[in-house]
Amino acid sequence: MNVAAAERVQRSFSRSFPGYHDSAGQQAQIARQLVQRMSDSDAPRAYGSVFEIGCGTGHLTAALHRRFSFENAVLNDLTPEASATACIWGADFLPGDIRNVIWPTRQDLIASTSMIQWLDAPGDIVHHAARSLAPGGWLAISGFGPDQYAELSYLGSRSQAPGLCEPDVLAQAVQAAGDELEVVDLWQDQRKLWFDTPEHVLRHLRKTGVNGRAAHVWTRSTLAAFCENYRRTFATCDGVPLTYHPVWVVARKSGCRTT
Repeated sequence: MNVAAAERVQRSFSRSFPGYHDSAGQQAQIARQLVQRMSDSDAPRAYGSVFEIGCGTGHLTAALHRRFSFENAVLNDLTPEASATACIWGADFLPGDIRNVIWPTRQDLIASTSMIQWLDAPGDIVHHAARSLAPGGWLAISGFGPDQYAELSYLGSRSQAPGLCEPDVLAQAVQAAGDELEVVDLWQDQRKLWFDTPEHVLRHLRKTGVNGRAAHVWTRSTLAAFCENYRRTFATCDGVPLTYHPVWVVARKSGCRTT
């Protein structure tokens, strides 16, 4: 994702930020599932430090704090408005593109959900995160797979996130960080949301900021043609679908924790 694309994504999420938390039900569910997968993998209940990448409005932040405790937390996000999330949870805020900021080191937990798909090489971020863990540290990261918004891709949309990947890509990035890291959970899921009309699908995308990479400008005629094509191709008695394809990895680093 080049600078111009990153700026479009940032502007889109800034615009959608006030209503994102209530609109992003799938992202909230994925955050809760990621935390549950950590817990099921016998992750510790207390950590000295946590670094969360792409905190947004705090779906993952809240889920982590409901299940675990932390002495220190650093939250990162591309969107400046996310500083409010850090303030709510008493965390330090690290603004900016995760590829360009200076990461905190030797973290006991590094976590991220529904963010790495916006990066051209999500495996690089997973690899960096794995190397930034303290001995005994844990890693929990989710993104989206290649079937994310399959309906839009089928209809020729160019707004697809650049870093959609299979879970094996995440696992390989963890393993590339060294033999001391072990993948303890690797998973993917597919689910469909149902909407009354294609217009409602587009409204959902705008409210969650996920069309931020698109440079396309709708006209009345192109919008009508897209919606008619969507309806003709995918409509059922239940409405029209939109596919979500979350993927995630949970890993731990060998060594003794200090907390």
